[in-house]
Amino acid sequence: MATAVKIDEDAKSRLEELQAEIRLRTGRKVTQQELLSRLIDEADESRDDVIDSFRESTIPLSEAEKEAMRRGRISSGVETDEEDVDETLYG
Repeated sequence: MATAVKIDEDAKSRLEELQAEIRLRTGRKVTQQELLSRLIDEADESRDDVIDSFRESTIPLSEAEKEAMRRGRISSGVETDEEDVDETLYG
């Protein structure tokens, strides 16, 4: 049984572009229903990645978050090398 799913115009356009590219590259005509089913199957195989894509915070940091961290840095005037870091972390 087919069920209608509403998508915005941008998503619809990208779906049509992907459908056309599949036909162009493979010579095979696929329906949007086939294409969506395949995309859902692939998303299901990487379910954790799909779920993580909806989290508010992501790793790695976004460019805006990286820039905010850079702005918050200060120089203590003391040069630090690897041995200093090791000593601080591992004693």
